[in-house]
Amino acid sequence: MAAPVPPLVFDTDFPPTSGRPVGIAAGLRRLTAPNAGPYTFRGTNSFLIGEAELFVVDPGPDDDVHFEALLAAIGARPVRAILLTHTHRDHSALAPRLKAATGAPLWFGGPHRLSRPARPLEINPIATDCDWQIRPDRTLADGDEIAVDGLLLRVAATPGHCANHLAFAIDGDDWLLTGDHIMGWNSTLVSVPDGSMADYLASLERVIALPCRRYLPAHGGPITDGPVYARALLAHREQRNAQVAAAVTAGARSIGDLLRIIYPDLPLPVQPAARMTLAAHVEYLADRGRLAVDWAPLGAAIRPAG
Repeated sequence: MAAPVPPLVFDTDFPPTSGRPVGIAAGLRRLTAPNAGPYTFRGTNSFLIGEAELFVVDPGPDDDVHFEALLAAIGARPVRAILLTHTHRDHSALAPRLKAATGAPLWFGGPHRLSRPARPLEINPIATDCDWQIRPDRTLADGDEIAVDGLLLRVAATPGHCANHLAFAIDGDDWLLTGDHIMGWNSTLVSVPDGSMADYLASLERVIALPCRRYLPAHGGPITDGPVYARALLAHREQRNAQVAAAVTAGARSIGDLLRIIYPDLPLPVQPAARMTLAAHVEYLADRGRLAVDWAPLGAAIRPAG
């Protein structure tokens, strides 16, 4: 008998304590950037892993205050590498300055790239939020093992939010740094063609199968039972797929129609994110023959399949 689907409950009780490191566990500290917003919550979390020698994960936005706070937290300790979960600018923009200041190489999942080729005249809605120019000194891949100060990290490829997204599991512990793939304060933005709903759902299943229980997202606080929460996220996305298909059967013919039906009371500042994620659901369903879609630069014309 299948286990019951857990409810999806978001945790928005997170004091950011920007400007000073917060101890999570031995050799693991969090430092939150002062870039709070509707898509970044209280700010981007940078992580310092190690004691005598460090990995710095997701330096964050190009912000002078956060840069100085990171340098103060690092002190005189050598930085073995600067790791990126992915190349959206709220995670990666500060990396070149930190590299110049510390001499540490950049390690991440390769240059920023789309999850699929763009259609003719298709616009990437989050193009300006992507760090197209940054290049890794080492390209990390799924299954790679990297070590600092006696701590071993295992790399897990988790595409979906974007194509080069990675998570980092700390060996011998049950912590997983999930980046933007899984966050406790909200569900993750998936915006095509930068991201992919199919990849995102597959990556959720991949993470659930990992031997990690506690998750550390790049926005918001820790998730104490990560696999249970990830299963709830997966069920939420599957439910959204069903809602989109039902709305189209009932007469919805555009992303705007779906927005009005599925999110009737959504605040204006986050409506663009909802539109983007709905478009990702529509693309996912169309690719599986559950909807028919005529894609055009000014919007998608959606209808039932068959």
